[in-house]
Amino acid sequence: MGTGFVIGVLGVLILSHAAYSTIQYRALLKITEEEFSGPPINVVLELIFGLILCVWAALTVPGKFLSILPDSDENRCN
Repeated sequence: MGTGFVIGVLGVLILSHAAYSTIQYRALLKITEEEFSGPPINVVLELIFGLILCVWAALTVPGKFLSILPDSDENRCN
């Protein structure tokens, strides 16, 4: 397993934890009978960090990008 794959899995775990935290927060608001106006700032920061990790992993794990132009030298088989 490469480093990019591990970072991608970590990003998905962070996003899952942020979703779970939001569900718990909404349940707490229902108990206290308060209105939900949005998730807490720590959950928002966790979402942003998890998203950055997932995007970075998605761009690095597949490998080298090739040209889509049909006349490119990269697309020619030897």
